[in-house]
Amino acid sequence: MALLGMRDVCIGFGGFLLLDHVSFHIERGERVCLLGRNGTGKSTLMRLLNGDLVPDEGEISYMQGVRVSFLPQEVPEAEEGSVSEIVAEGLDETTGAVGDGWRRPHRVEITLTRMDLDGGARYENLSAGLKRRVMLARALVSEPDVLLLDEPTNHLDIDAIDWMEDFLNRYEGALLFVTHDRRFLKKVATRTVELDRGRLIDWSCDYETFLLRKQAVLATEAGHRKRFDDKLAREEAWIRQGVKARRTRNEGRVRELEKMRAERQARRELIGSVRMKTQDAVNSGKLVIDVEAVSYGYGEEKPVIDDFSTVVMRGDKIGIIGPNGSGKTTLLRVLLGELAPAKGTVRHGVNLEIAYFDQLRAQLDENKSVAENVGGGNDTILFNGKPRHIIGYLGDFLFSPERARAPVRTLSGGERNRLLLACMFTQPSNLLVLDEPTNDLDLETLELLEDLLLDYSGTLLLVSHDRTFLNNVVTSTLALEGEGRVGEYVGGYDDWMRQRQPAPRPIAVPPPVKPENQRQKRPPKPGLSYKEQRELEALPEAIETLEAEKEELYRSMSDPEFYRKNGAEAATALARLKSVEERLEESYQRWEFLEMKALEAVSNR
Repeated sequence: MALLGMRDVCIGFGGFLLLDHVSFHIERGERVCLLGRNGTGKSTLMRLLNGDLVPDEGEISYMQGVRVSFLPQEVPEAEEGSVSEIVAEGLDETTGAVGDGWRRPHRVEITLTRMDLDGGARYENLSAGLKRRVMLARALVSEPDVLLLDEPTNHLDIDAIDWMEDFLNRYEGALLFVTHDRRFLKKVATRTVELDRGRLIDWSCDYETFLLRKQAVLATEAGHRKRFDDKLAREEAWIRQGVKARRTRNEGRVRELEKMRAERQARRELIGSVRMKTQDAVNSGKLVIDVEAVSYGYGEEKPVIDDFSTVVMRGDKIGIIGPNGSGKTTLLRVLLGELAPAKGTVRHGVNLEIAYFDQLRAQLDENKSVAENVGGGNDTILFNGKPRHIIGYLGDFLFSPERARAPVRTLSGGERNRLLLACMFTQPSNLLVLDEPTNDLDLETLELLEDLLLDYSGTLLLVSHDRTFLNNVVTSTLALEGEGRVGEYVGGYDDWMRQRQPAPRPIAVPPPVKPENQRQKRPPKPGLSYKEQRELEALPEAIETLEAEKEELYRSMSDPEFYRKNGAEAATALARLKSVEERLEESYQRWEFLEMKALEAVSNR
């Protein structure tokens, strides 16, 4: 039996209805992912189910005694008090919650333990990620039957996202969530529904199957619409020639044309795709940033960065990962020269033109309009040497003329991120610095941003907790590992996970006990045999060949289309990559051994 549901629900706020006669239900144990473009009404649907909004038409029904909790998209900044007090508010907010008397502090304490939270800490002093976890604890303290989560991974670091995936997979109630994190979606969801142009479509499948079915449906829809539009064009041409006689057949044809006109006018078009382009800039020097033995810290605390060295070359795409509060933004600011290191040097190359995306969106003026934030009060901007009107430019980022004139404070989280991208791309750049650009973006825009970054000819520094985004975009990773250590790894998130695992220690095998009557063999003379000498000479070329093959495999796997191929083909490529890396490791070890042996032979002469 359904825990809650909606039947023939309609709601709108001017213009097309966000929900147009929508029906939906969720049963115990289901984990449903709600997909849809930014602005289609996903958050509105959740607020309807939570009772925060009342539908214009239709009804929302609940099983008797069902408890519903809601985690909104934005982290409330105005909340103040201890973590225990904030979590306890969840017992007051949820209808039917059992939290009175002695059970109340007991429930709060259990929830804090499950969520690994310090009840005495002040909420206002926590990081955005910990605030997000406190809000989740407040939603869970009443032990709800239905949990509604709107972008639950926003502001969480990778370890916290892994924890949440595991927690939600063990959660026994029903779950409805919105997310842009594709890996989170695949690991958690058992059912996929999509909100598209006012309709709620239940695909009843996993995400990969949804992508295939959705593509087929859109192709079929496009074919039907083309045939309809062709027929409408023919009928319009016929009517313009004039009806020659008032025959019954002609009158029926005119009535049919009127119906087709009404149908065409009522049609809801697909939301367009963001058209993002970067402005051309002169190439930077081959060397972009040279970091030598840099350390940086705050006051008497342990350094956030300790004795870190690296070289960033033109065209590098570098991901920066680490727990919340570990110093990712600090590392960015040191690399950009905004913070002077306590020790060491940071040297920049020539001709650097930097464009910066700030995760806190501090670059946006809340009280100014969207157009004023982009144009600075001007009606036009200069894009690749040509003037463009602000309204037309913002249309590329899906802002209608009315929305372009609205103040920034009225925008949703996804719209603010699109606006920040629009602001950033108004300036030419050869070094893009993106600090958490994926928060609140819908999946379609996220994939378009991936494609743009893959084609970007400049250098990229990217802070992100989106594991799939990192895998698809970056070529190397800087990981803040605590105690000031910054590890450097080839590849994206999965490559970092594989490389950071310590190699298993070899098992010591005791030497065989020689019989007493066995003659002692004379130890071999130091030096390389003829066969070993030939092997040493051939190793550099063999290693170079393996490195080239590994780079080619990495390049093909960085293409988003790679993971949409036949599963067997992708598995074969991954197996080949693993084999090449193992052979490379063995070749390097063998080369080192033979070189040392040759050096010992020279020193003993």
